Amino acid sequence: MSKVVKSDSEWRLQLLPAAFKVLRQGGTEPAGTGEYNRTPAKENGVYRCVGCSNPLYKALTKFDSHCGWPAFFEAIPGSITTLKDTSFGMVREEMRCAKCDGHLGHIFRGEGYKNPTDERHCVNSVCLKFSED
Repeated sequence: MSKVVKSDSEWRLQLLPAAFKVLRQGGTEPAGTGEYNRTPAKENGVYRCVGCSNPLYKALTKFDSHCGWPAFFEAIPGSITTLKDTSFGMVREEMRCAKCDGHLGHIFRGEGYKNPTDERHCVNSVCLKFSED
């Protein structure tokens, strides 16, 4: 996979301000406001990174976690990287797009969700675009 590297100026031209704040500056969209927060899992389709079109999640891995952001139980292998995040007095696992290094959200484990991995990949909607491929 070839990496996407752009200057902040180039990203600002490509992304909406809310997406730039999250993907490039590590922000978070307000809970419950995102386009994909309440969309159900679908038989077909892929959620891609809005910055570089990298396929991140199969539509079948989406589930309703009632957390205020889209939730998935498994990323497409190789599509994300993770980092330890110790901000706000807690330890979390940050996930980033493996292709453009954009901040996507966080992974939470062992919360008791009835899915195959007991993981919740909590992703900001502004980082995603859905395609039916």
